[in-house]
Amino acid sequence: MSKVTLDTIDRLILETLQNDARISNVFLADKVGLSPSPCLRRRSAMEEAGVIRGYATLVDAEAVGLPVSIFVSVTLEKQIEPALETFEAEIRARPEVMECYLMTGDADYLLRVVTSDLSAYERFLLKHLTRIPGVASIKSSFALKQVAYRTALPIEPE
Repeated sequence: MSKVTLDTIDRLILETLQNDARISNVFLADKVGLSPSPCLRRRSAMEEAGVIRGYATLVDAEAVGLPVSIFVSVTLEKQIEPALETFEAEIRARPEVMECYLMTGDADYLLRVVTSDLSAYERFLLKHLTRIPGVASIKSSFALKQVAYRTALPIEPE
């Protein structure tokens, strides 16, 4: 997606939606100083441009039995396109992988994995991650406590 030019009102709309995606268009319009119709047009335009990619419900991981977060550094044997594509396709198919980034530095990928317990992580590791062709090394770090977690991007006004 190419960079979209956003004015102050667009940024206010985004900031408001990030804090409450369920806000009605009438309340959103009032909050950003527009009437409902132009507010809805702006919101729709940002959805169509891909600035707003979707809406989600944030679920507490512990409340649904997934309290263990593991950060996994993965190094591949070779950093060639077919190996990268294979790894990424396999990782996208795993629901316990919440995030995956192609990295610079010592490891090729950094994953954030959630599981119910250490046994579940061991199963993921042995039955899935270690079986992906081209994986050379895996290093796991277990999170002890979540100190900060945000879903809202720091959108600054113009």
